Amino acid sequence: MNSHGLTIALSKGRIYEETLPLLADAGIEPEEDPEASRKLIIGTNRADVSVVVLRATDVPTYVEYGAADLGVAGRDVLMEHGGELYEPLDLRIARCRLMVAGRPEAPERPQRLRVATKFVNCTRRHFAAQGRQVEVIKLYGSMELAPIVGLADRIVDLVDTGNTLRANGLVPQETIAEISSRCVVNKASMKMKHARVKALLEDLRRAVAARHAG
Repeated sequence: MNSHGLTIALSKGRIYEETLPLLADAGIEPEEDPEASRKLIIGTNRADVSVVVLRATDVPTYVEYGAADLGVAGRDVLMEHGGELYEPLDLRIARCRLMVAGRPEAPERPQRLRVATKFVNCTRRHFAAQGRQVEVIKLYGSMELAPIVGLADRIVDLVDTGNTLRANGLVPQETIAEISSRCVVNKASMKMKHARVKALLEDLRRAVAARHAG
């Protein structure tokens, strides 16, 4: 972690693309495009701020353990991670829903329901809160295939438009959580670099408010 300045952890893809304009409105612009650069630590137009580019699921870990002061991660990733982080700001980007989905005609299995997902912790918590025991099968992609081939009765996945579900004969059944990207802060950084962290959060908060004004 930059002992004098601030390090912000971001992930490539949709969240990065939607965070960039907010950072720009807050006066921070990366010197290189991470999609094109081989660098994992990227400087910005501000000497006291750098950006690290990570896998989305690693962002909360880097922030929790102090390898980054702040990070931007989806609520789905944060819910799955757990951990000790401040979550002071909803950036209101990369919005979708974490949902249970399945085939509309599928009967309830008499034995334990099988659910395919990469959100193992979220899934267990959701069904446990309903008093339902499920067998969770961890997959990393192509969730929609699992009910079609009989691997699972349900899936838990992120749903945006629902087009992929419909194309594969599945329907959304329960919403677990409304998802958007959040700015998270390392607890030690909030104390040791309080003024700088607070100033950056205020700049981001203004940028978010300006984008949703009117």
